Amino acid sequence: MPFYGYNRPGAKISEGQRESFRLQGLMGGIKGQLDCIHEFSEVDYTEDLKRIDIPVLVAHGDDDQIVPIKAAALKSVKLLKQGVLKVYAGGAHGFAATNTDEFNADVLNFIQGRKVEGAD
Repeated sequence: MPFYGYNRPGAKISEGQRESFRLQGLMGGIKGQLDCIHEFSEVDYTEDLKRIDIPVLVAHGDDDQIVPIKAAALKSVKLLKQGVLKVYAGGAHGFAATNTDEFNADVLNFIQGRKVEGAD
């Protein structure tokens, strides 16, 4: 499962996460899922990002096989007026579920105005 990086050598697979992901997919309606793919792959949000004038934490795994970091986070953070980039080394697309403690601590630090360790 590339979403969590479970297809990488030595990956520790969580059957609970895998099953939860499958069940989430089954709960969605096909129309909404197709619309979501359209939004993520065909809509250009450049102008929207340029208009955001509040601090934004951009969190991304550097081993994301679903949305490559170069195509998303590295571009987005440059467009944001107050973007802060935190890259999770070895992080897959679903790193918020696989690196939960680190991600939650970073989000909490960010919203409380504290430095996010390792962020640019």
